[in-house]
Amino acid sequence: MQYGPPAPAAAWYPGGPVPPKRSSTGLVVTLVALVVVLCLGIIVTVVLVLLKAAGSANAAADLSAVIDYHQTDPGALAQTHQSGTISYPMTPPAGGPHDYYWQNCTGDVYDAPIADEKAVHSLEHGAVWITYRPGLDAASVQRLADRVSGVDHMLLSPHPRQTAPISLQAWGYQLAVDRADDPRIDAFIRKYRITAGPEKGATCAGGWTATAG
Repeated sequence: MQYGPPAPAAAWYPGGPVPPKRSSTGLVVTLVALVVVLCLGIIVTVVLVLLKAAGSANAAADLSAVIDYHQTDPGALAQTHQSGTISYPMTPPAGGPHDYYWQNCTGDVYDAPIADEKAVHSLEHGAVWITYRPGLDAASVQRLADRVSGVDHMLLSPHPRQTAPISLQAWGYQLAVDRADDPRIDAFIRKYRITAGPEKGATCAGGWTATAG
């Protein structure tokens, strides 16, 4: 039997029932949402920065300065084999008649000039031949060597008759640059290595390894 009005069930008084705790679920959800939004903002910012950097790199690696002898002088790109000294219309040569032997081009770094006629045979196999003017500073030569060393269908050597500090040759294509850190060097290699050679992918091993000087 109950006398008088019932006491409120949730009323608190000393010695009475403990008031219920407020749920923290809402606070947790809010914090998680804030963290997610922050992370998304960081990701978007990083992506935009990377895209901008990639765009700048692509612009800097513009290959419009590459000479395409297929267009300007296709008659200079005959694939005949012959012995002896050959005169080429471009220096260093970027294609044309060549020696029966190719210069070994399995990432070979030569510290002395090599025979043009053998290097051109390497280009026929799809190699990219990087040459530099004698007297180029050692740091730049090393930077070029790092790109070439151990990479198949690549070779590096000084060329005493070139006027540009650095020149890149693939079969029918040539690019002159002033600095070893020019981004067009890597772009040229990516575009023309193997693919430019009339005998794409022919071996670069087992070739001539001696220098001409």
